[in-house]
Amino acid sequence: MTRNKRTRSFAAFLASLVGFTTLAPAASAQAPVSANRPAPSETVDCEILVVGGGLAGVATSYEALLAGRTVCMTELTDWMGGQITSQGTSALDEARRQRQLLYYSKGYLELRDRIQKKYRRLSPGDCWVSVSCFLPRDAEKILEDMLRDAARKGRGRLKWFPSTVIKELDYTADGKQIAAATAIQHSPAPNTPPLNTEPLSQIIEDAYRYENSSRLNKKVIRFVPKARRQPGVADWYVVEATETGELIALADVPYRLGLDPRSHLNPSLPTTNGDPYCTQGFTYTFAMERTAEPQPQQKPPFYERYEPYYGYDPNPRLADIDVVFTYRRIWSPEPRSTERVFGVSRPKPGDISMQNWVWGNDYRPGTSRDNLIYTRQQLQERGQLAAGGWLGGLRTETLAAGEELALGYYYWFTMGTTDSQLGDGVKKPAPNHRLLAGLESPMGTVHGLSKYPYIREGRRIIGRPTYGYRNGFSMNELDISKADFRADFYRQNLSPEMYRNLWIALAGLETVSAIAKNTPPDQIQRRTRSTIYPDAVGIAQYAIDFHPCMAYSPPEAPGNIERPGTRQGHGQAYPGQIPLQAMIPQKLDNLLVAGKSIATSTMVAAAYRVHSFEWSVGAAAGTTAAFALRENVPPYQLVDDLPRREPQLEQLQRLLVRNGNPIEFPDTSIFNLDWADWAPW
Repeated sequence: MTRNKRTRSFAAFLASLVGFTTLAPAASAQAPVSANRPAPSETVDCEILVVGGGLAGVATSYEALLAGRTVCMTELTDWMGGQITSQGTSALDEARRQRQLLYYSKGYLELRDRIQKKYRRLSPGDCWVSVSCFLPRDAEKILEDMLRDAARKGRGRLKWFPSTVIKELDYTADGKQIAAATAIQHSPAPNTPPLNTEPLSQIIEDAYRYENSSRLNKKVIRFVPKARRQPGVADWYVVEATETGELIALADVPYRLGLDPRSHLNPSLPTTNGDPYCTQGFTYTFAMERTAEPQPQQKPPFYERYEPYYGYDPNPRLADIDVVFTYRRIWSPEPRSTERVFGVSRPKPGDISMQNWVWGNDYRPGTSRDNLIYTRQQLQERGQLAAGGWLGGLRTETLAAGEELALGYYYWFTMGTTDSQLGDGVKKPAPNHRLLAGLESPMGTVHGLSKYPYIREGRRIIGRPTYGYRNGFSMNELDISKADFRADFYRQNLSPEMYRNLWIALAGLETVSAIAKNTPPDQIQRRTRSTIYPDAVGIAQYAIDFHPCMAYSPPEAPGNIERPGTRQGHGQAYPGQIPLQAMIPQKLDNLLVAGKSIATSTMVAAAYRVHSFEWSVGAAAGTTAAFALRENVPPYQLVDDLPRREPQLEQLQRLLVRNGNPIEFPDTSIFNLDWADWAPW
């Protein structure tokens, strides 16, 4: 089926499902990209421009506002909050020990407290995956209130730009700084439905074009520094906080995408050459309500295409509708059922579940024919790196397929009888549910899907070359993993030299001795902690948790399997740190990176993607940007003399800690090897 026919089929199904008028793709979507930048309708000044309004972007803004700065924050959707709002994953992923100690950034703790006060309990959903599951719409209001209060307390100013994307960047004469950013803010064209009527795939390319279309009106905004400062000092700072690393692709700074090559630092990877097309799966979440009576369920016209993919889980303990429903149940009003399932109350009519299920609505492309996030080569081939050519860097057809998969999964949940993991005869129909759709629904969309997919992995910068990292700084698997590296896999798949280098890297205090004495790998005792960074500015802990790409294209093809070997490194991780070097890209001195696009390997990215990490790295970005403006020092100069002492770096670290943003876990020391209490997750 061609893309246009699929788009019409999808739109027609949504129209029949939720009762809105179908919209043809905007006329301008087929028009060539304009090479002439229009004059801006508005010029806006800021001290810190935050691109991306997810949790990392909100945390960046929160700390910068407390520091009294003028912050501009842009976001493709009309909700701030990312994972817990526009992406619908409103179930906090937290490691057990960190949660027991409540050892988080101050702003993240405030978020949890406000959820508690809103509902008079931390988990109004009584889910079993998390201690806190809640409604995305409510979380968005909580975050808005937090930023408003932070601005008032710190005497900062927030300029919030929802439904806004960055289209072009201008640079200083020496090319070392971003001098201005041109953005496009969209709104519904006259006599058209509100935003969030159609799924993202149908408007995303239109949103990145300057021209008005039959669907969207555009406003061109130019962001500039609030004040010009002395030569050689940054006039402002730009923070990359998008979900896929849009800004690092647009600015064309060095980055990685997908699987890294197997090495002694990332020994669990399944490929020796790397694979930029195999990223973790993305998910369009949705909310559904348990009903007292069976509801009419309409079969999507595309259902048969995706049916071979759907299943409970390879673990038969999870093969139960109530177990899956309560997994991420986000609303369960009192009185709750006294019956229990998986340790929580059994569902009753009126309960609402958010669905985020591996063999359900996880879409997992992994080839050059269907990868979601375009590589640099693909961007060049499509003209997106040419002047004025940027269209967001995503494959629209794959977004649409992810939307179809999600709606098909809802039908499978309610009416399906097949199971890709456990075989026929296991899944039974469960028609006592309804999809929650409409602008006042938990997801805030007419179609019922999340406004933006939950993105687990995007582009990741390669940091600057420094001592010990001649090819550019990056965090690697050995920096955090608790894996048993004496397992046969590593002996059999690593060369003797690579296997020895792995154990030298794990030797900790015995490294020099192991090298000098040529100690055999089997006699080296590994350190039992994560890497300790002298430039730590935040913390993170979660398991290395993979939702692997599928081996073949398309992902939903009958008999398809997960990419072999991608779960080898899946498992426990030590509590870790966020080094400032991981947030500083090459080439540009006034660009900081927050969120999932910091300098990590794909292994570390699988752990450093959860809610508390995003807040911690955002808090570090906001504090660092404000500090750099105050001290007239670019961030790279805070770390360029490491491992020698950096007095201004230490000043920044003290500021972070004083403001309630931990940069290390309790008892972090090269001499402390007792981290048993920090696992399992």
